[in-house]
Amino acid sequence: MAQSGVRRHPTMSTLQRNHFPEALLASAGAAVSQRTSRTTLAATLAALACVVGGYWSTIAAMAGIWARSDTFAHGFVVAPISLWLIWRNRAQLASAGGNPSWRLLILVAAAGFGWLLGELTQINALRQFAVVALIVLAVPVIAGVDVFRRIAFPLAFLFFAVPFGEFLLPRLMEWTAIFAVAGLRATGIPVYQDGLQFVIPSGTWSVVEACSGVRYLIASVMMGTLFAYLTYRSLHRRIIFVAVSFVVPIVANWVRAYMIVLLGHLSSNKLAVGVDHLIYGWLFFGIVMLVMFWIGSRWREDEEPAGTMAAATARAPSAPGATSQRIWRSAIAFVVVAAAPLLAQQVLGGAVRGPVPELAAVTPSDGWLPSTTPVTAWRPRYVGPSAERFETLVKDGRPVGLYLGLYRNQSNARKLVSSENTLVASTDNHWFSARMGSRDWDLPEQRVSAQVSELRSSTGERLRVWQWFWVDGHLTGSDARAKAYSAWAQLRGRGDDGAVVIVVTPVSPTATARADADAALEAFTRAEAGAIGTALQATRVGR
Repeated sequence: MAQSGVRRHPTMSTLQRNHFPEALLASAGAAVSQRTSRTTLAATLAALACVVGGYWSTIAAMAGIWARSDTFAHGFVVAPISLWLIWRNRAQLASAGGNPSWRLLILVAAAGFGWLLGELTQINALRQFAVVALIVLAVPVIAGVDVFRRIAFPLAFLFFAVPFGEFLLPRLMEWTAIFAVAGLRATGIPVYQDGLQFVIPSGTWSVVEACSGVRYLIASVMMGTLFAYLTYRSLHRRIIFVAVSFVVPIVANWVRAYMIVLLGHLSSNKLAVGVDHLIYGWLFFGIVMLVMFWIGSRWREDEEPAGTMAAATARAPSAPGATSQRIWRSAIAFVVVAAAPLLAQQVLGGAVRGPVPELAAVTPSDGWLPSTTPVTAWRPRYVGPSAERFETLVKDGRPVGLYLGLYRNQSNARKLVSSENTLVASTDNHWFSARMGSRDWDLPEQRVSAQVSELRSSTGERLRVWQWFWVDGHLTGSDARAKAYSAWAQLRGRGDDGAVVIVVTPVSPTATARADADAALEAFTRAEAGAIGTALQATRVGR
């Protein structure tokens, strides 16, 4: 007898039936998470596009410095490296919960205000750091702090794109000269040092900007920071290696300078001069960097296996995803706060004042009389002042030269406080800066600190020089304070007029002669400070 043809179809087991709703919910949650991630990415990119477009002039100026300066040419690779580092962390980002942080809009406002101050005072580094900070802050404000934590280093690495560090030049040059002279003397070579210039039996050497080692230092710190991030996992090892990458290039540059001079001396100036000087320097630096990284790699900490990292990522709790509406609201709020400084800059700096026809004359007093004989043929190197005046005054046979350079409607190309404005240009083969310091003295209304320099010419002429700034009635020898006074004056609607005041008198290379020269300059400034201020104020008011 044939059996019945009834066929039993397979059905889901009890376990499958119990987990079906959970699987469905997980699938739906993953879909929602993907949509939220796409929304977060789109909102963040849109906000970043607005920042880049609004602050394009600052970004373009930064890129211009990369293009024309070998010291900061590394800026071109910073953004690609940052993007690569973010791509490496894409697995961690996939599990991060998007949760915008509106409270960080306070930091966005602070960065924007920093950009505004940099714009008013024409401080490139302040403007550029502020724009990079706005780009970095877009991530936690829109995507959330959880996302930001997972790519904090790649975002922080973007700050290496800012051309920064030239303020170290004078100190690094001074240290290099001190070490080179000490090394030569220790070797038994007689040396006569005069500031950054020193003379040995085989010739004369000078420590110029290219000898400061600032290029080596910046390159070493950037590469060392990246190496520490990729090689180590513990914070203390990373900090130690970054500190080493800061110290090693400074010391290496000292040794390089000493070896260059020694090699030139031993070869009767046939080697290590001209182009060879730079080639040997970079070759030595490259060897030092390779040795530093080789030693650092001996203590490397390998990354955790991929499975372990994936399991840890899977176990890590993620913040609940935000709605698309909230994400876009955060993006709009970020753009509004970030754009506010641009509007403020239009209000505060939009008005262009008329040109300065001529600086008002300084009325001599206290026995100082004008002279038609210039105290010196030297002139400071100040770029593009709106008006300038150089005159000589004499009292009791002591001549003093007075230089006034006034700036108005300052821009990135011409501004009062700038690294390009110096007493002696680095390319000047006739004048050299021999000594630097400061001098304080009291006036009836304020205490003044002047920058003091001693200049020497190739013909043996020496000058004692005092220099300070006049900004909206304030006198200071500090670059930072001059910038601060300028920003405060513009915020109050008083314009950006500022001037450099330089007084100069001949001096001979003895302590007594320097003391006499300083006494004459102090007597002159006490007698004429009021007249100088009156002349500058009259020029400013007469705009």
